[in-house]
Amino acid sequence: MSGAMGGMDGYVWAEAAKTPAKELFPGIRLRTLWTGENGASAHIVEIDPGSCWEGLDVHEPGPEEVYVASGVFNDGVRDYPAGSFIHAPAGSSHIPQSTTGCTLFIFYPEG
Repeated sequence: MSGAMGGMDGYVWAEAAKTPAKELFPGIRLRTLWTGENGASAHIVEIDPGSCWEGLDVHEPGPEEVYVASGVFNDGVRDYPAGSFIHAPAGSSHIPQSTTGCTLFIFYPEG
């Protein structure tokens, strides 16, 4: 999944396409790129066209940072085109979905 870069102590890298995908719901896949010692983690989420999260996605214990890498993401309220950044504070929630499909980079700084 990842490797250390020579001469750069602490660096970790991962290729999303070579990282195993876990299906969270039909048409929604998670690829974990990195997990830190403090619970922080980085992921790629792929949402196929017409797919929707089942239930409410609640951000606990900390916030969620989202970057829309491709496609159009919808949080249940509005569309976010590729290039959008979303900060969802701890305790907030949404219903991730996409009518066209999208790829997201997700970062959880506090787990």
